Amino acid sequence: MATDDETSPPQPRHRRRLHRLLDAYSGEHAVYGLVLVTALVAIGWEEDTDFEVLLFVFGTVVIFWLAHIYAAVVASRAVRPAKPLMTAIGEGARHSSGMLIAMLVPAALLLLGALGLVEEYTAYFLALGSGIVLLAVIGYANAARNGSSWPWRIAGLLATTLLGMLVIGLSILAH
Repeated sequence: MATDDETSPPQPRHRRRLHRLLDAYSGEHAVYGLVLVTALVAIGWEEDTDFEVLLFVFGTVVIFWLAHIYAAVVASRAVRPAKPLMTAIGEGARHSSGMLIAMLVPAALLLLGALGLVEEYTAYFLALGSGIVLLAVIGYANAARNGSSWPWRIAGLLATTLLGMLVIGLSILAH
């Protein structure tokens, strides 16, 4: 039996790239990363400059990413036969790479402020808002990819955004 992928016509190159980008941001680790990065940017308000916030966000995300790789490797040791160590590390790094991808847009916006290309205050709030906007886009796009009607797409957008904001708010309170 043929699947939809086998019977559907090939997509234009720009649509394939868009789908790959959406896939990168829609994974569990990328969504987690967006929540983490947005909370870190909000917490970073106490730092003096956008560059310091950028370093704080970058350093924290890399540490959390390494912790996820470590957890994946430890969990892989419980399966028999255990995968070779380097394979487990590579798979853990690939699986959790969405955390690093999630950092790209807010980090780029903070960098604009740090370089003086945008007012630091503006860059900070753009970086803060970018995480929420990306969550909204993910909610809408995932509903659209699942064939939902436009009211359900809006519902997906609202649900993803509001739940993301709730988790971000709780993360800020916890820190």
